[in-house]
Amino acid sequence: MNPIQILIADDDLEIAKLIKIFLTNEGYQVLTANNGREALDVMAKESVQLIVLDVMMPEMDGLEVVRTVRAEYDGIPILMLSAKAEDMDKIMGLTTGADDYMVKPFNALELLARVKSLLRRSMLLNTQAQPAQDQDEIQIQSLKINKKLHAVTVEERNVNLTSTEFDILYLLASHPRQVFSAEAIFEAVWKDKFMESNNTVMVHISKLRDKLESELGGVKLIQTVWGVGYKIDP
Repeated sequence: MNPIQILIADDDLEIAKLIKIFLTNEGYQVLTANNGREALDVMAKESVQLIVLDVMMPEMDGLEVVRTVRAEYDGIPILMLSAKAEDMDKIMGLTTGADDYMVKPFNALELLARVKSLLRRSMLLNTQAQPAQDQDEIQIQSLKINKKLHAVTVEERNVNLTSTEFDILYLLASHPRQVFSAEAIFEAVWKDKFMESNNTVMVHISKLRDKLESELGGVKLIQTVWGVGYKIDP
């Protein structure tokens, strides 16, 4: 399972260290850069899913990094940090291409919440942008999912799933390797607006996993990408 990679670009080493501790404790893999050019070098070598980016940095400032990232990479969320609290500074950061903006000093827990929100939003947009492989039957290892019959079997044995569990399984299986946030799953399956405190998806995923693992001899088909969501690798 590959953890989500987050890049912290900030020349203030103490702030970067603090952010790294909070993100690492949440299961993210954290990369760091001390200036704008170093940040772009990391981007060229690593698969980065989100950037926490200071505005004032040596060699290349954060705004120029945002412009370059938006020109060369598609859809990576950017959270900008700045000691400047004026509205025009925030507007400049957001209109340049940042997704969110926080003023230093900041609450680390709030930053963590904003990171998670940006990642969920990014995964939801990716889900909406990529059509499902709308197949009548999907096979993953010994598991067969028949959409027309609304049936799931393992080596001809029926796996008894509820309608909701089937819909979640079909959603993940028809988008192999794609990570779905709880928000994306809820809105796709329940056709309703997701509430932040809603743990419905987690409960259904847990029950679905138990049933599948029991039939698959302990094989963990549904994987958790910590801090982001769930996926199935074929």
